[in-house]
Amino acid sequence: MSSRTPIEQGLGWLYDQVTGEEDARVCKEIPDEACDEQPRNFFTYLFANVLNKISDELVSARLTLPWLFNVLGVPASFVGFLVPIREAGVLLPQLLVAAYVRAMRKRKIVWLIGALLSALMLFLMALIAWQTNGVLAGGLILTCLVFYSLARGLCSVSAKDVLGKTISKTRRGRLMGYSTSLAGLATLAIGLLLQSDLIGQDNQLVLLMFILIAGLLWLLAFSSFLAIVEPEGSTEGGGNALSVALRSLKLLIDDKPFQQYVISRILLLSVALVIPFYVILVQQRLQGELSILGWLIIANGLASSLSAPLIGKLADRGSRNVMSGAALLAGVVGVVTWYVSSYYADLKFGVSIAVFVFFLITLSHGAIRLGRKVYLVDMANTDNRAQYVAVSNTVIGIAMLFGGIIGVIADVFDVQTVILILSMIALVAGFYIRRLPDVSG
Repeated sequence: MSSRTPIEQGLGWLYDQVTGEEDARVCKEIPDEACDEQPRNFFTYLFANVLNKISDELVSARLTLPWLFNVLGVPASFVGFLVPIREAGVLLPQLLVAAYVRAMRKRKIVWLIGALLSALMLFLMALIAWQTNGVLAGGLILTCLVFYSLARGLCSVSAKDVLGKTISKTRRGRLMGYSTSLAGLATLAIGLLLQSDLIGQDNQLVLLMFILIAGLLWLLAFSSFLAIVEPEGSTEGGGNALSVALRSLKLLIDDKPFQQYVISRILLLSVALVIPFYVILVQQRLQGELSILGWLIIANGLASSLSAPLIGKLADRGSRNVMSGAALLAGVVGVVTWYVSSYYADLKFGVSIAVFVFFLITLSHGAIRLGRKVYLVDMANTDNRAQYVAVSNTVIGIAMLFGGIIGVIADVFDVQTVILILSMIALVAGFYIRRLPDVSG
């Protein structure tokens, strides 16, 4: 007689169907005691990962939060800090606390703390958006976003460790692939839902619902992750990434190819920073109807999911070309957008054109992210990879925060001017990247 409960037997059968295993379960590079718990851990991790990915889309710093800021009358200068705070805030804990997390025998608790803090910050954000507006709303929401991003960083720095101890080496990619696909389908469903009248068309109310639901999803993710059975792990190794970065800053002077790569990454930040300003421009030109936001969410989801396999193959052949081409595309799209919106202000353009432009700019951003990751891996070796990652992440985190100042230009001039400036920087990046050595061969 089996000592396993019907639920455990059901999870085991479903796990075998999903992973394609037949006789013996694969248990590579995980402790022996984690092998029997692998079906349970696979699905609880999968469920938690899908939920936090959906939550991230509901409170996207590139899409929904800029839309909310415009609804609340928050100055455009605040919008410029959304992406920098979101990105740098996630990065900071990974640089500072990785060594401390590594010293813990069980790291699940770090993820759980991050999940609870994430939910709390989102609930506070919803309350602020309900009760305030203008400059006060912008300042308070950005403050919440700082702590939310730091909490997300805790989850990020611990999730990989938990995954490595509970899921077999040959099953991790499949798990991440399923979570990305399921979250992508949910994102498309959200976009389609905004095309209907089922949830109303009150911008502020619907966006408040998004933030509240995002917080609730984190609580559900907390419950799921809590069920993971994590064995104790090694507490050795895993030095402080910030210390590694500071000790290795000399690479920026001595290592010319790496120096050029870091400069390229700084220039490429222009593409990440420009996306919220496209959202505001579309919102202003098309009267800010929620159905438009729905189409932008759909375009963002399609740009991420449909293009990734093709761009991945292209990056394997030439990651430098992917980065350069994507930057040039973003630059051209931005210059054309600025010209049309500035010199043909009375020209009516439809939803389809706005969605197509947004699709192209998010496609460019996705290609740049993938291309730069592949380039760094191909350029580095086992001796310097940790140093390369630590130094580049530290420099980019600092540069990203300074990049938030670009939003001030939107208040002094207009949104189109910000798009033009960032697009010109993207064009410079596209040509500069051609100077990088080809490391894909």
